Amino acid sequence: MKLKFTVVLLVITNLTIGQAQLQETYASSITADELKEKLYTYASDEFEGRETGDKGQKMAVEYLKNIYTELAISAAKEDGDYFQNVPLVVVKTPEVSITIEETPFEYYKDFVSITDAESNTIRDTEIVRVGYGINDARYNDYKDIDVRGKVVVAVAGEPKDSLGIYGVSGTEKYSKWSNGRQELSSKRDAAKALGAKAFFLINEALFQRYAPYYKRRDKSEGESNLALDVNENTMFGFLVSEAMGTNLLNTNTIEIDFKQVSEPIVSENVAAMIKGSEKPNEYIILSAHLDHVGMHDGEVFNGADDDGSGTVAILEIAEAFKAAKDNGYGPKRSIIFLHVTGEEKGLLGSQYYTDYDPIVPLTQTVSNLNIDMIGRTDPKRLEGKRNYIYLIGSDKLSTDLHNVSEEMNTKYTNIELDYTYNDENDPNRFYYRSDHYNFAKNNIPIIFYFNGTHADYHKATDTPDKIEYDLLENRTRLVFHTAWELANRADAVRVDKAVK
Repeated sequence: MKLKFTVVLLVITNLTIGQAQLQETYASSITADELKEKLYTYASDEFEGRETGDKGQKMAVEYLKNIYTELAISAAKEDGDYFQNVPLVVVKTPEVSITIEETPFEYYKDFVSITDAESNTIRDTEIVRVGYGINDARYNDYKDIDVRGKVVVAVAGEPKDSLGIYGVSGTEKYSKWSNGRQELSSKRDAAKALGAKAFFLINEALFQRYAPYYKRRDKSEGESNLALDVNENTMFGFLVSEAMGTNLLNTNTIEIDFKQVSEPIVSENVAAMIKGSEKPNEYIILSAHLDHVGMHDGEVFNGADDDGSGTVAILEIAEAFKAAKDNGYGPKRSIIFLHVTGEEKGLLGSQYYTDYDPIVPLTQTVSNLNIDMIGRTDPKRLEGKRNYIYLIGSDKLSTDLHNVSEEMNTKYTNIELDYTYNDENDPNRFYYRSDHYNFAKNNIPIIFYFNGTHADYHKATDTPDKIEYDLLENRTRLVFHTAWELANRADAVRVDKAVK
């Protein structure tokens, strides 16, 4: 009996070693030289910064399609089309007139619009002051107040006592209700959810920060949004100066004339797939955004790190998996290689995929590995190895996924896994700022791979010559190993920390 057990154990051990060697063989096909060759094309001036909907973005999706065609990796869509059309609108500066007690106020000088509502006029509507405008289980400014169909006015910040304890968090740490951009969106969304017709946030610091930004943005290109979302938005929202806010707090007469100015555009996600050999209806999605911010004042913003690095990483991973399949070692679960558009416009391509038109059922999507900027190093990171990567979200929904990630790194790549930004309350809000979030909000376990920002982030100087290709190679291999394990392990990773 003992001898038989020993023989079986040796066979299992040899099989395990064989699988590990096999996995390493295909991972080794991911090389710095091939990544560099692809990135010098993808982040070249020829692609004009890959602005959503523009010529350069169209060139980018054709480039991706051609790579998958050359590799003989099929389109993910059943109709054989690699492109998933994403309907967008470019929203220009609205034509807005706001008058309080017969005093007119000026766009950019006194207020800016923070929603993309349909054209409409408001007159003779009740104004409701809701303090900080917080709707939270621990503190609620809307308690016993009906704001349906009314104009809501809120002030900046959140309450805290004389000891510096915040009313929402119950600690000395502020919450999302007074955290810059998150404050703006949280208070706006709270008013909208409660049926307000219009919302005003009085926040002088935010206004002075955002009014010049909106003016520059509106002068150049406007703001892109999903066409479906714009059509559904019926609430006006405004960020206003302290001076205008004083008038709002002392009046019952307001008139708003709002005319939306927009034009439709079509952009594309690109999706290819290798079908699973044993569990083809379970899916691992690898994602990266294909767009960047285009050209400004004649300069091309190449986006080599953001997110050329993630894009070429997925292409190399796809090539490695295809080579394995061609040799009879295809993944047991299906793998989708998803390049999403409009990330720079607000995660629009991934939002369209998850919220409106998933190519495969979300309930059968096992996990999402999202790659967004993995070719550089963070100058603010003063301690630790050069060979690192920030991991965000790996433990938020699935303990299994986190453990797989750690195991694959220990076994194969030996990268320092840095969890500095693995916190939903981090002021940088990185957990919410890339395409994985649209999967996470649907209880799909995710990992976000990220090297951090740097001096060239969103500048014309984010060019391929500044990429650290040895790091890009090793980080790409980590994602490959993790995807390989997720695709081939006996059981899919479990969701044990579902979002409620």
